[in-house]
Amino acid sequence: MRTGQRRATLIATTAAATATLVTAGLLSSVSAQAAAGCQVAYSVASQWPGGFTGNVTVTNLGDPLSGWTLRWSYGAGQQVNQAWGATASQSGNQVSATNVDYNGTLATNGSATFGFNASWNNSSNPAPSSFTLNNVACTGSTTPTTAPPTTTPPPTTTPPPSSTPPPTDQQPSALVGWATQNGGTTGGGNAGTTTVSNASGLTSALNATGAAVIRVTGTITCSGMLRVRSNKTILGNYGATIVGCGFNISGDRNVIIRNLTFRNWNDDAINVQESATNIWIDHNTFSNGYDGAVDIKRGSDFVTVSWNRVFSHDKTMLLGHSDDNAGQDVGHLRVSYHHNWFDGSNQRNPRVRFGNPVHVYNNYYRANGGYGVASTENAGVLVEGNYFENVDDPYHLGEGDSGPGSLVARNNHFVNSPTGQAGGSVASIPYSYQLDTASNVKSIVTAGAGAGKITV
Repeated sequence: MRTGQRRATLIATTAAATATLVTAGLLSSVSAQAAAGCQVAYSVASQWPGGFTGNVTVTNLGDPLSGWTLRWSYGAGQQVNQAWGATASQSGNQVSATNVDYNGTLATNGSATFGFNASWNNSSNPAPSSFTLNNVACTGSTTPTTAPPTTTPPPTTTPPPSSTPPPTDQQPSALVGWATQNGGTTGGGNAGTTTVSNASGLTSALNATGAAVIRVTGTITCSGMLRVRSNKTILGNYGATIVGCGFNISGDRNVIIRNLTFRNWNDDAINVQESATNIWIDHNTFSNGYDGAVDIKRGSDFVTVSWNRVFSHDKTMLLGHSDDNAGQDVGHLRVSYHHNWFDGSNQRNPRVRFGNPVHVYNNYYRANGGYGVASTENAGVLVEGNYFENVDDPYHLGEGDSGPGSLVARNNHFVNSPTGQAGGSVASIPYSYQLDTASNVKSIVTAGAGAGKITV
């Protein structure tokens, strides 16, 4: 298990070397004698020719803040072009990152994490040498904004570097969970790549026999459900969006779907059914659809659903379509849901029938109006290391007319949320995995979940 701790380390990773430096700083305050200070961790999570992804965590060491702007300058011409968890702009070499609505309030010792994509010159990508927070230079210790008179400048102390990486130093591109079992999930592997930019091209590529890597570019508008055949890797280029339709994996196997934005689908966004196996659904964004974002049913098995974001949507992730399908479903429907951001999604996050064990871990639940997780019809669900914030019903047994299943809850973190309803026992998890400390999950997931957070 990874243990979270506040870090004063500023980490910059390039393709050739790793450099470490320390930064902590002063925060502006409404009180002349208010304590102010911060820590910043900066890391390059991934890098490729012409671009890189950066992660930043700022920790408030002083009095509470109701809004913040972090600024830094680049010395090698880097240009930020997209951000999440903050609103970023750049003028010349200077970057300004301002909080968004859900992370603007920073309590004492509270942290906010955001990420960004940027370009670089392929020869040098040095870390920023300094930061300012709310227009005050980051210079060291926690001090009053107005210090008492003295003839000697107050000493500046620098905490020692930490040998533990920041909590956002995740390996978000690695496949973990049930999709690693039953021979693993490789999709199209090293097969040839087909790039599609319209509905007809996408439909043909998905439905073709044989292994393939399919790259989606631009916005594709379509309708209904597009059949996805076995041994396919479907990757979204930057900004790739599917509008109006969804993908249907029915009885096929070994499919990977990554880095796509789905919106306004008229059935399901992704439907996995009829004993489909070894499916990995990773780093996608879903919003404003008709029915399920990711529904898995009718005897399907060995599925991992990871690092996705769902917002402005009602019925999120159904596992097992009906109470009278035990004959096909018992012994199957084994799914791992990890590091997903259920961002105000109303219900079915997920709703589970029959599957055992179903592993729901390290997800961030924010303001889910209906409920988080429901275990029904003798399912076995392990709810582990999740972060529930402003969720009135984090998890429970039974749902609607469906009878109860079993649910084991452990190591979860609750903010303005009660503990849920648990009971019974769950089968053991057969694969290895690394569990993030639940209190760090919000910052980890908001920085990494959804389309555009990885380069594929």
